[in-house]
Amino acid sequence: MERQTISQRTLRISLILCSLAGLLLILLIIPGTYAAALSEPPDGHIQTVASCDGCHQDPNNDDYTFFHGAATGSCGSCHNDLTATGKPASHIPSSSSCADCHTSRGWAQAVMDHSSVTTNCLTCHNGITAVGKAANHILAANTCDDCHTTRGWSSVSLDHDAVTANCFTCHNGSTALGKPSAHLPSSNQCADCHSTRGWLSGKIDHDSTRSGCFSCHNGLTAPGKPTEHLQSTNSCESCHNPRAWSPATVDHATLSSSCVTCHNGSIAPGKPANHIPTGTRCDDCHTTRAWSPVNMDHADVTSACSTCHNGSIAPGKPAGHIQTSGSCDDCHTTQGWAQASVDHSLVSESCISCHNGTTAPGQPLSHIQTSSSCDNCHTSRAWVPASMDHGDVTASCVTCHDGSTAPGKPADHVQSFNTCDDCHTTQTWSSATFDHSAATGSCATCHNGSTAPGKPGGHLLASSNCEACHTVNGWSPANVEHSEVTGSCATCHNGVTAPGKPLGHIQSGSTCDDCHTSNSWLPATMDHAVVSTGCATCHNGTTAPGKPTAHLLTSNTCEDCHTTSGWVPAVMDHTAVTTSCSTCHNGTTATGKPATHIQSSSTCDDCHTTRDWASAVMDHSAVTASCFTCHNGSTASGKPSGHPLTANSCEDCHSVSNWSFISMDHSAISGTCATCHNGQIATGKPSDHPNTAQDCSTCHDTNTFDD
Repeated sequence: MERQTISQRTLRISLILCSLAGLLLILLIIPGTYAAALSEPPDGHIQTVASCDGCHQDPNNDDYTFFHGAATGSCGSCHNDLTATGKPASHIPSSSSCADCHTSRGWAQAVMDHSSVTTNCLTCHNGITAVGKAANHILAANTCDDCHTTRGWSSVSLDHDAVTANCFTCHNGSTALGKPSAHLPSSNQCADCHSTRGWLSGKIDHDSTRSGCFSCHNGLTAPGKPTEHLQSTNSCESCHNPRAWSPATVDHATLSSSCVTCHNGSIAPGKPANHIPTGTRCDDCHTTRAWSPVNMDHADVTSACSTCHNGSIAPGKPAGHIQTSGSCDDCHTTQGWAQASVDHSLVSESCISCHNGTTAPGQPLSHIQTSSSCDNCHTSRAWVPASMDHGDVTASCVTCHDGSTAPGKPADHVQSFNTCDDCHTTQTWSSATFDHSAATGSCATCHNGSTAPGKPGGHLLASSNCEACHTVNGWSPANVEHSEVTGSCATCHNGVTAPGKPLGHIQSGSTCDDCHTSNSWLPATMDHAVVSTGCATCHNGTTAPGKPTAHLLTSNTCEDCHTTSGWVPAVMDHTAVTTSCSTCHNGTTATGKPATHIQSSSTCDDCHTTRDWASAVMDHSAVTASCFTCHNGSTASGKPSGHPLTANSCEDCHSVSNWSFISMDHSAISGTCATCHNGQIATGKPSDHPNTAQDCSTCHDTNTFDD
């Protein structure tokens, strides 16, 4: 523009010199004309030093040829729309005089002086009157003078606020600076982190960063691990998320310091008040996965066993434990329960409670057959010596009195096949009462109906072993030995010979021996297969266990879910459940909402059916998280490949009722209008639209096409 000003001055000086030369020529060469010029021009005549015939050739004719070089007034003296043509209506509004831009040769050869223009640039720079925005101009709503000056297009002060294209349109490394080589590897656009005021006032969007945290958080580019950070070989992302440092999910596996470095009651929870008194460190018993289960190191416990082994904190004495007043450590060690040294002096129940062949050694195979308890003969100090009590011995005398274990028949004994107890008692050898002791055969040898009375006609169907039920003292009373019976139970247990099924017996087609044994009616092994009534006939809480108090509230009968083989496993019939799903599906009784479940205030049955979890009808109205929590392309459908490029979240345009019914929010669209308005995805240019290659946004805005 400085060069333009110098050119204008040169032009003006040239015009003045030409005018003076012309005037001199008139004065020297055409004296007659000079004389005529001295005559007085008429009023209103243009101020000029030219003679009349310098312009007027014929005094009788109004035609003239104007010589602007001799005019001494300003252009506006004539060009005022009265004397001569002035500024037309379409002239650029300007405070300049004609000579500031135009020459005396013609209007067209004008040198533009922008400094005096009083309208905005677009009045001329509209692509018609003068050059407008070029096709490759930055997409912006700015007017020319927002960025450019009147000196030239190149000296630009860019106003980013009105730019409508994305940053990368210019900041691509060609038009303007792009991402430098040291920039974070990221798929973000500039505007995701930076503002239009400067690069440095940025807010990092970590979600699209493609490199590890340490690329920046190394103590140089961005803050790294502080001095008080846990000693760990983990990378940042192993515990932290890209939104904030806390809360963090600690990965204990790679920590290189001891547990108490953090678990000291300040940084993280330490030993609670009710912790077992012990001098051990955390990792002596606990693992890095969780506090429980624990591998207990009893060696450093400083309190009594019962401090923990009380049935609440840790298992106490089980129901089958020996009844004793001893404390745990009176018998047990810290290595294990099994290696116990029993202190019998503290035991408060009988010997057989333990010495039953299971808990502790019982009577050995070679022991005298007896119904006596251990302590009838033995002491708590040792098995021997023993004080013999014959009263409860159940084996024959000769078991012991065989001449080895104890004295047998002496040499002068009566020759007999009898055993000792056929004649003798346990009190003494002397008081003997002769019985059938000399009989050498079985009872039936005599009691065969010939030699002596045998089985009567109404006798039970049984083997011929009389002594199985009867004694040598008399036929009755008899102790029936059912193992010798050869007929069915109902032969006797018919309600006449012996008791049959009582009135309260379960209705069943079974025979007695289907459930009962020959030893006793109880316990019985129930054969449910032949029960002819519903389960509740017995499982009513009286005859047999019914529904426990913690059972689901349901109108089902037992057999709707359970089988006769066992209560579990059960096939759940949800149709008759009368409570809400969460009564069971609470994560304890049955599976509850998993950790990855959609954040929602809905109950299970708002979306799911009783048939399965998968066939769910989604109730979006109670979802408390954003759409993208699920509609991310993994959990549920995300933005399809043909979706408009936009930073909007789903709910900015869509409703929870249907994807198709949208209210379009154009403000966050990052592509050009034609990306959608192409006549396929959205309405394009109508048939009567002016022919133009410009993008929609050049003329239209995002509110309406009419503006």
